[in-house]
This record gives sequence, structure tokens and C-alpha cells, in this order.
Amino acid sequence: MTSRIRVAVVDDHPLFREGVTRSLSEIEGFEIVAEGSSKDDATGIAQSLGPDVMLMDISMPGGGLEAIPAILEVAPSQKIIMLTVSEDGDDVTTALDRGATGYVLKGVGASALAEVIRTVASGERYVAPTLSAKLLSTKGPAQPGKSGLVATLTPREKEVLHLVAAGMSNKHVAIELDLQEKTVKHHMTQIMTKLGVANRTEAAMVLRDAREL
Repeated sequence: MTSRIRVAVVDDHPLFREGVTRSLSEIEGFEIVAEGSSKDDATGIAQSLGPDVMLMDISMPGGGLEAIPAILEVAPSQKIIMLTVSEDGDDVTTALDRGATGYVLKGVGASALAEVIRTVASGERYVAPTLSAKLLSTKGPAQPGKSGLVATLTPREKEVLHLVAAGMSNKHVAIELDLQEKTVKHHMTQIMTKLGVANRTEAAMVLRDAREL
């Protein structure tokens, strides 16, 4: 029997929080271990219960973005998914830079949210595809020297990177390319190493810059 993913939900809107909790509880493979409504709640839950994944809003007492480093200080391995209405690019990049492992908009359905949680629990990062596309379409400062590194990737690595940049998870890239998911994970590790980046979003941005040269 596969162990259940232990989830905490931190949001200061009781009706929304209860809805998420109820929806996930009805999906096989999930266990809600705690609920909270503030930065202090989130930090306490991470420290005392260590859920596999924490869902957390940005707009709550103490601030969701401010809560990320506080949580990681007491629980360095805590996986955090921001579940929010904010589509602001600065919020997305700040959340990821501070250590969030996922960023999802509140309009997501229960089954899709469950898949995101599984993705993050397995060790991957996830950003909603619409937000990934928005980040990539926003012209930011190019990373000197890194755009040319795309040429060092193998043809298969380039295929993987293009699909990741389109917002696909490792699982869906594996299906698209008829590969094992662990093979895709290996390719992503190699890609990030070659490009000198820390996460999938940064890798996608390097690809964007390369396309604009």
C-alpha cells in the first residue's frame, strides 16, 4: 500500500481552506494533517508536524512570502506550494527565490491540485503553465554568457527543455517523449548543471534569452 501524502493547508479564508481540505480528503492518497491561517501558524506546523507538502496563501497575516524563509529556517526540507490569486510575476519569482517549490492559482480544480501536490512531493518544482508563459514573455535582463550554453545541450536535452519551458511536468514530458520519468529527471539535472541554474524556471528563461539572440 502506497503511503499517503501528508498535507497542511494555511489560508486565512476559512471557507476556502475548508473547501481545499475537504476536496483533498476525498481523493485517495492524501491526509490533511493541519490547518492554519497565518505565518506563525505555518511556521509552527512545519516545525512540529513536518507535513510532506504545505499549501500556503500569499495574502494572510504575517505574509505568505515572508513565511517562506521563516518556515525553511525551522524545517529546511519543507516543500511549500503557494496557492494564491496573485498572478504578479514579482510574487512568483520572489516565492521561488525564497524557496517555494510550487506556485498555483486558486482557480485550479481539485484533481489538478492533487497532481501538482504529487509532483512537488516527488521532488519536482511546479509553476502554473500560464504563469511560466507570462514570466517567459516578460523581457528581463539576459544572463550574460548563459544563453550560449544552450548549444552545449544534447538534442534530447533540448527537447526536454523546450517541453519544460512550455509548462510540462516531468511526468508529462516523459509521456510526450516516451521516456521513463526518472530519465527525464536525470536530463533536467544535467540541463540545470550545464546552464548553471538552480531551477526549471531559470532554465526556461535561459532558453528564452537564447531564442532572442
